[in-house]
Order: sequence, then C-alpha cells, then structure tokens
Amino acid sequence: MSSLLFLLPSIPSQNTLLPSSDQPQPAMITVNVDTGGETTFIDAGEKFVLPGLVDAHVHLNELGRTDWEGFWTGMRAAMAGAITTVIKRQTAQGQWWANIGFWGGVIPGNWQAADLKPLVAAGVKGFKCFLIESGVEEFPSVSEHDLHVHMKELQDQSTVLLFHAELENDSCSVQNHEEHDPTAYQTFLSSHPEELEVNAISLITVLQEKYNSLHCHIVHLFASTALPIIRAARSRGLNLTEETCFHYLCLSADDIPYGQPKFKCCPPICSESNRDALWDALIDGTIDCVVSNHSSCVVELRKFEEGDIMTIWGGINSLSFDLSLLWTEGQKRGISLSQIICWTSEETAKHTGLSSSKGRLSVGYDDDLVIWDPAAEFKVSKEHFDFKNKFSAYEGMVLNGVVQQTVLHGHVTYDRTQNGFDGFTPIGKLL
Repeated sequence: MSSLLFLLPSIPSQNTLLPSSDQPQPAMITVNVDTGGETTFIDAGEKFVLPGLVDAHVHLNELGRTDWEGFWTGMRAAMAGAITTVIKRQTAQGQWWANIGFWGGVIPGNWQAADLKPLVAAGVKGFKCFLIESGVEEFPSVSEHDLHVHMKELQDQSTVLLFHAELENDSCSVQNHEEHDPTAYQTFLSSHPEELEVNAISLITVLQEKYNSLHCHIVHLFASTALPIIRAARSRGLNLTEETCFHYLCLSADDIPYGQPKFKCCPPICSESNRDALWDALIDGTIDCVVSNHSSCVVELRKFEEGDIMTIWGGINSLSFDLSLLWTEGQKRGISLSQIICWTSEETAKHTGLSSSKGRLSVGYDDDLVIWDPAAEFKVSKEHFDFKNKFSAYEGMVLNGVVQQTVLHGHVTYDRTQNGFDGFTPIGKLL
C-alpha cells in the first residue's frame, strides 16, 4: 500500500457515543476534511464510534532518552490504543502520529517572568513540579519557598500547576528497608507510605488558600487516605483537580507475585481496598480523570533476571491498551462506556485546555475518533506492544475491547485490518 491520506466523508454506525446520551446510538458522523488524498468509506456497522482519547500524562523521552521511549514508538502505541492526543514535556517534530501538546516544568530558580509567562503565551498547557526528588538530575524538586514564588508568578495566568504530590518530612520519608526481601512488592510498597501523598496534598491546599486563583492539579493520585483532604478542599471552593492512572484502578498490590519488577512504579500500586476507594472517588467526581502515566525505560534498568524491585527504575507501559483495561475492569463494576469516555477524553480535554475542540463527537469539534469493537477479546502479549521496550505489567491479562481504526483530522491513520500502520504517515498537529 502506498502512503496515502484516506479521507472519510461520513461514518455510519449503529453505536455512536454522542454527548447527549449515556448509551451509544445510531448516527451518521459527517467529517469535513481539507484537500488531497484518496476518499474511502467506512461503515462501522455494530462497532462503536468514540471520540479519540486525550492522555494528559505520557512520558516520551525525546529529545533525550530516546532509547527509553521516543515519539515514533510512543505515539504509534497511543494511536493503536485509541489515544489521538497526548500531552507531555519534550518535543521533536516529524514523528507525531497523534496530536500533541506540552507541559512545562517548574524547578528551583525558574520562576522569573522571562522563564514561565512566555511559555504560557506560546501555548504550553501548564507546568509540572516535584515535591520529592524525581530521580532525574535535570528535574529537581521544589521547596515550599519555591512554591510561594512560582505560585505568585503564575496566579494571574491562564494555566495550571501540576504536582507530583509526595512530600517527605521528619516523621515520614522513603525507606530503604534493606532488611526485607527486595523481591517482594510489599517491601517496596511499605517503603513508599501513603502519608507522603497526604503530606503533599495538605501543603498544596494550604498554599491554595493564599493563591486561590491558580488552578492546581494532582498527578497520578494513588492514596485513598488523601481523599478526605481533597473533598474538604473542594468544599471550600479551592480550584483543585486530580487524576489517577489505569494501573491504580486495574491492578492490586495484593496480587503482585514475588520477583516481578515490571509492576514497579512511583507512586506504588496499593491494596485492593485502596483500589476500590479510588473507583468510588472517580464515580462520585472527587477524582476528575484517568491517564496512563506511560513511563518506559530500557530493559537493562529493570533487572528482570534479579527480581530485585527495590533497586530498579519504575514505570508502567500501557499506551496500546488503556481503553481496553478500563473497559474490562469497569464492566465488573457496572461502569458505562460513557463514563469511561468522560474520564479519559472529555475531562482530560478540559484539564489540558482543549475542551472546545477535543473530547466529544459534536458539531464543530475536531474529527479525531475511534472505531472500536467492545466485545472483541484478546490476551495481552508482546505483539500488542507498539511502545519501544517490550515489557508490561499487563502481559498475560485477557482484556475486552479492540481498536479497529483510528481517525485523525478526518484521515485514517491506524487500521488493524491493514497491519496497523502500513501505508500511513504521521499527521499529528501541535496543539
């Protein structure tokens, strides 16, 4: 197949998820495209037509550690997994299979207007900071003093400050636990107590009382013990939002076997009861959205042959099947597809300032959509890993829901029936 742009003038489907309905319904999607390319016609039939997902937390290490995860592999994995827009921190043009937006970073000393405000004007979606050491030399953590300076500088801007919310103090810190079995996930879990997140969110909400016009956001919320603080902050009218991740909703520390480094991530996966509480918070609106926090590294840094969880680099690879994960787990809990799309597309679009163009199938919105078979079943294996380093905590799991085709700007850019990406070229745009 030659490299063509396949234009879709219309897509009829018996199951289209529209904003006006909780259930998919018959509809004809009319797509307005620009010029050029070969016109094709897709009848989705009984398959579902959904808005493309917006993943607001993806680690693609380019420029930089491209051998961990680059644009070419990471964005292809996103498109295969129904994600048409990703938001991350670094840039490289010419490899954008999906649409892309960028976060900036807040570190000690870069608070000056010359550093941050021009980035807001240039379209950067917001700024992320760490309250605990990140493990990456070029991204040091900020202190409470740093936060006062940065929040004062940003409070009059149309932006959001994102927090990796773990904070050590005299009574609570990350522990080495050298005397415990390093192959046991519980050893790692106990080394990273939930109090770290409770401490951080407590500080953030205190600061918000002073800088109450600045939107603050908690990334990868993992600790159910922090939920009362969040609910109290919301009741006081603080402008605070939260995300959690697929792995906190779909995995439990109670089920992780010994010697399996592929399950390590920071913050850690917690107990089954904690997972249930996160689901409850998502359903009642305390947690706003769900993201992947897809974070890869080279295989050598995982030391699979040793099974030592304590000394390895962490992160969960999942971009190719996040929608299937949430759909499979959600069905067990009575969750509708409409709810899932709200958490992974509509709310993430709102969080990233894209709610006027992304996140729903509606007149005037961008024609980024997915044709999806909710009943198809597959066992997660390496053949599904479009991301660069071929390991995942989900390998071996049986999931429901398969992406058949992904459409970006009215053009088919992924087609499972045509060997995925064969014949297609990247057409993602900077947002």
